[in-house]
Amino acid sequence: MLSSLRIVSRQAALRRAPALNLAVARSASTWANVPQGPPVCITEAFKADSFDKKINLGVGAYRDDKGKPYVLPSVRKAEQKVVESSLNKEYAGITGVPEFTKSAAVLAYGKDSSALDRLVITQSISGTGALRIGAAFLARFYPGSKNIYIPNPSWANHGAIFTDAGLQVQKYRYYNKDTIGLDFEGLVADIKAAPKGSMFLFHACAHNPTGVDPTVEQWKEIEAVVKAQGHYAFFDMAYQGFASGNIDTDAFAVRYFVEQGHNICLAQSFAKNMGLYGERIGAFSIVTESAEEKKRVDSQVKILVRPMYSNPPIHGARIASEILNSPALYDQWLGEVKGMADRIITMRALLKENLEKLGSAHDWSHITSQIGMFAYTGLTPEQMDKLAKEHSVYATKDGRISVAGITTENVGRLAEAIYKVKG
Repeated sequence: MLSSLRIVSRQAALRRAPALNLAVARSASTWANVPQGPPVCITEAFKADSFDKKINLGVGAYRDDKGKPYVLPSVRKAEQKVVESSLNKEYAGITGVPEFTKSAAVLAYGKDSSALDRLVITQSISGTGALRIGAAFLARFYPGSKNIYIPNPSWANHGAIFTDAGLQVQKYRYYNKDTIGLDFEGLVADIKAAPKGSMFLFHACAHNPTGVDPTVEQWKEIEAVVKAQGHYAFFDMAYQGFASGNIDTDAFAVRYFVEQGHNICLAQSFAKNMGLYGERIGAFSIVTESAEEKKRVDSQVKILVRPMYSNPPIHGARIASEILNSPALYDQWLGEVKGMADRIITMRALLKENLEKLGSAHDWSHITSQIGMFAYTGLTPEQMDKLAKEHSVYATKDGRISVAGITTENVGRLAEAIYKVKG
């Protein structure tokens, strides 16, 4: 028989066993199986480069001709007026600051638009948040297939936003690598081939990442095909005014679709055209059929927003509202937006000119025919690697460059680098 001491020892060991097992379990972290994700930007490689003439063409924000972040003077004035007004810091309503959303709608659709009286609009967490609200609404209420077609290529976050909201992402042809331009025939063919009543996402202007936009006549053809197939149009307008320098020109597609009877939905951003990147100011809107329908849709948009973030930030919305509702500030802002767009256009022309002066055998006309902040150079991933490793020029592997990162000081060196890797 076991002695009393041995029995007591064994019982104590048994009591300790669960605690030991728990300690072993706890030694492996709860998040031990979370995989490492890929890098989301090229900033780390750029920062690690010690070369004093390195060039960052990956940043998706406007830079002045010294390569520095730029705050619009109209924004400075508007912000000062907001601060001096000593307004309270109470919550906005679920759909945001009313003065902002009303003026954002007029900016997008036009002051005489038939859509304004039947428009549901909510302030959002910039353009990304607007897309997310729209995606959630479509996933919950769109009566047709939950497939949404986006251009190939498109802004990298489009697919993630729609997928996370529960939509199935499909792609339609958009960019032609051979011509470094629009694959218009492929685009139209894919719209026709999609099941009737499908959802299509369109970039209203300054297509990201290619900088390739349809012409006015091409937009009219696209609208006719969308209508004939009974498709639903979702527009993303992140660059109104920033693309051509004219807010009306850049809103053409949105306004034309509405004029032709489409009850579209729209994501707007004020990050680029007002430089309000960190303020995260945007708007999501849906054109409805009637006042009664507007009331129902508005109620459901609020139900979607409430558990997402409850209500949006007020400071940036007040700045944007001050600009859009003050005639003097509004005119000043229009001039500044045109100034930013013109600088981008000038940098495109200078890059093309410098490449031609170097004797490049390639046709670089696509650099100036494209529009907006980004340009597709036509360079391969291998050539982009060479630009980074041998010339300290950083951009994305697909050959996209941010034209905002080009300055009068670095455009010559950039052209030389491209010439050395491309010829």
